[in-house]
Amino acid sequence: MSVLDKILGRPLPSSEKAKERLTAITGVPVLGLDALSSTAYGPEAALTILMPLGLVGLRYLPYLTLAILVLLLMLYGSYRQTIAAYPSGGGAYIVAKENLGTQSGLLAAAALLLDYMLNVAVGISAGVAAVVSAIPNCVNIRWPYACSCSWRSRS
Repeated sequence: MSVLDKILGRPLPSSEKAKERLTAITGVPVLGLDALSSTAYGPEAALTILMPLGLVGLRYLPYLTLAILVLLLMLYGSYRQTIAAYPSGGGAYIVAKENLGTQSGLLAAAALLLDYMLNVAVGISAGVAAVVSAIPNCVNIRWPYACSCSWRSRS
């Protein structure tokens, strides 16, 4: 078994691939975490960065909000273009592969996988932080608790 197979697991035979496909019922909760976590953790992250500045930091909040809104409008426009160009469906891999080549498609796919893993990590960290803020005596077990949560999310 190669190192890559140990990291990613063995390649699935074609007969097993059908069982691993996501339907709309399973795909929305799994892949919808991306949008939910972005809207939930983004404002908190902005305030955490601005907090050391005190009241002066609040002055920058409207500018950060405006920048985020501009990015969201650009994302909206990009999605509209992608949907118009690929009405039968086309994810980041397909769009990048057809427009920029196979290497770009693989890079887009790898970026999405990394994004989903980081979303899970941020979600677990936020959950542990919420537990610790509610039960301050748990502050000494943050790390084991976070690790056990991430281990349980794998199975």
